[in-house]
Amino acid sequence: MPENRRSRIITEGPSRSPNRAMLRAVGFGDDDFVKPIIGVANGYSTITPCNAGLDILTKRAEAELKEIGAMPQTFGTITISDGISMGTEGMKYSLVSREVIADSIETVCNGQSMDGLLAIGGCDKNMPGALIAIARLNIPAVFVYGGTIKPGHHDGRDLTIVSSFEAVGEYSAGKIDEEELMAVEREACPGAGSCGGMYTANTMSSAIEAMGMSLFSSSTMAAEDGEKTDSTAQSATVLVEAVKNQLLPSQIMTRKAFENAIAVIMAVGGSTNSVLHLLAIAHAAGVPLAIEDFEAIRLKVPVFCDLKPSGKYVATNLHQAGGVPQVMKMLLKEGLIHGDAMTITGKTIAEQLANVPDQPASDQEVIRPLSEPLYKEGHLVVLKGNLATEGAVAKVTGVKKSMITGPARVFEAEEECLKAILAKRINPGDILVIRYEGPKGGPGMREMLAPTSAIIGAGLGDSVGLITDGRFSGGTYGMVVGHVAPEAAVGGTIGLVQEGDSITIDATQHLLQLNISDDELAARQAAWQPKAPRYTSGVLAKYAKLVSSSSLGAVTDLDL
Repeated sequence: MPENRRSRIITEGPSRSPNRAMLRAVGFGDDDFVKPIIGVANGYSTITPCNAGLDILTKRAEAELKEIGAMPQTFGTITISDGISMGTEGMKYSLVSREVIADSIETVCNGQSMDGLLAIGGCDKNMPGALIAIARLNIPAVFVYGGTIKPGHHDGRDLTIVSSFEAVGEYSAGKIDEEELMAVEREACPGAGSCGGMYTANTMSSAIEAMGMSLFSSSTMAAEDGEKTDSTAQSATVLVEAVKNQLLPSQIMTRKAFENAIAVIMAVGGSTNSVLHLLAIAHAAGVPLAIEDFEAIRLKVPVFCDLKPSGKYVATNLHQAGGVPQVMKMLLKEGLIHGDAMTITGKTIAEQLANVPDQPASDQEVIRPLSEPLYKEGHLVVLKGNLATEGAVAKVTGVKKSMITGPARVFEAEEECLKAILAKRINPGDILVIRYEGPKGGPGMREMLAPTSAIIGAGLGDSVGLITDGRFSGGTYGMVVGHVAPEAAVGGTIGLVQEGDSITIDATQHLLQLNISDDELAARQAAWQPKAPRYTSGVLAKYAKLVSSSSLGAVTDLDL
């Protein structure tokens, strides 16, 4: 076995005695000091159902690591529940938490000279946060997803957390009564696990599996099923082998791995947030990746999985139909992913998929044949124009009209827009503009699930557009465009839009345009003045000063 970072430090030199004494206090014996020390980053908390089951997985990982001759050292990482903070000031901390998670894992693993890392996470930012840290550390590592929630049930239909948000819109529009609203709320989330559709958590877990940084089939397992704990134990075994063989993340998280992840995200109809997170992970890994790369892959890869939010099924249905391995085998057969990319097991993607059928089972409807996709091209469309010179991201699954031109309805914050929707002051054909919600302007780039769900619930999903320099939940669908860059806070055109201006959203022509003359636009730019920062101290103030454009992944170490 190669010499371990930590074991070398605690077995050599005159300083070894105090090092060893501290470790004896946490359970090390004489024979343990030459074993590889594995950091176990535990995202457990009772803040969110996404992370409520992670302590069980952590204990299983610890037991397995000890059994196979490693020494686990467990430490905690934070989480923010996007679903609970949605629509509140607290959502500003959600994207910030990605950086806190990454920084904390990097700090502990480097501060304690860990030989390897097993990171366990559930909610949306746990996953990109952990992968950013893994890329920076470049020590053998594996990610363990906490698992998806099982669907709730009401009146013969499956429910997810998005069902609850949409029910608010339906109630406000007079389509359902309070009794029905409360029934949906009570049944939407039946237990532990991350939000059940192909929302951000399941999108990122699928992407990480496709990249080779987690075990195959692990990204769609239900949190409460026994196979999830068994998979965690297997992950520990695979990690110790990776430590022995010094299989590093830099050998796995290559350009080919990122392209594989993007292809899978397109195939399953994944979240717009994946664009932001993969750009950030690639930055940490030193892998060239740009927003335009998503567009190039989108044109090649169809959407052939029928999953919520715009489709019928949830992640547990995808798992039963063959999960991400089945999706990848179909893509591999068509030459749409790289079979020679490496995985954490030491095998290539093609080797891992060798025994997976070329076609999905005929007795299921979740994964369609590639010859019969839901959409012939991918669903995450990069738009540009004078409203987004650096780019913006639209998710076009479930959209009946790919182009809309209408009058701008301008809102300086998410709450203002939601009030207008619930008060029935939005008309068909309107283009809602929510600005100063970007990485710097929010700060924190809040998700807009509350207003987008209210639009759907009110029956306006096919007739109203929405653009923002903020983000969308993975549960959002409809004619909505997020990540508009440059953002309003730095003088982007979205900050210059006036009430009633004509705006065009055209997903076919990849256009996001403010329909005013160049002279008028220049005059507005000359007159624009930045707003005073919303926060002048604390983590949000620090974040606002450091964060980059969303077109670059909203990273905080770009210019350091």
